Amino acid sequence: MASLSLEHLVPLALLAVAAAVLCIAARRTPGRWTGIVAPMIAAGIVITELSWQPYVLANHTWSVALSLPMQLCDVGGFVAAAALVWRQAVLVEVAYFWGLGGTVQALLTPDLRDHFPAFPYLQFYATHDLVVLAALFLVIGLRLQPRAGAVRRVFLITLAFAAVMGLLDLGTGGNYLYLTQGSLLSVMGPWPWYIAVGALLTLIVLTVLDAPFRFSRSRAG
Repeated sequence: MASLSLEHLVPLALLAVAAAVLCIAARRTPGRWTGIVAPMIAAGIVITELSWQPYVLANHTWSVALSLPMQLCDVGGFVAAAALVWRQAVLVEVAYFWGLGGTVQALLTPDLRDHFPAFPYLQFYATHDLVVLAALFLVIGLRLQPRAGAVRRVFLITLAFAAVMGLLDLGTGGNYLYLTQGSLLSVMGPWPWYIAVGALLTLIVLTVLDAPFRFSRSRAG
């Protein structure tokens, strides 16, 4: 799908508008309504994530190598849904860093052959938009900012997740987390060196995403 096509730009615009409206409203007029909107977004994430399973089953294309909801955006979506409901600090941190560090990249460079109004197109943008919306709503709208040490915690969680996904790829022949091919990893050198480059890039991205909050924490301190 062309990155500057109308099919690509419209979902991004909808995300930008929804995030701006919700975050501004939450900061200016906080109240009980946020406790209703948050679980609604969480339910939307879970429903759209799980909707892929009956679709591939109905089309007889389900496989353990391709269809498990185990990509970073999928797992990050479930974490974001949990963070919206329970507001636990570590869940919020993972939702924020994975949402803006990983899911945004997927939205900007979609690995998608289908077009509107095909179900894979709608499901892709609905899930990814909602995950990013959740991350922004939690951190900006609800002011649940990452704590000191968040970069280290989320980096270690990400490394552990990548290790598990590597074992899953070996066992299933899949490409979960795009550890074998595709995405930005494909331009970072040959295997296994691109894994190390990817880990370094992940640490840099996490540090950049944490920078505004590190500044505010230092001022508060």
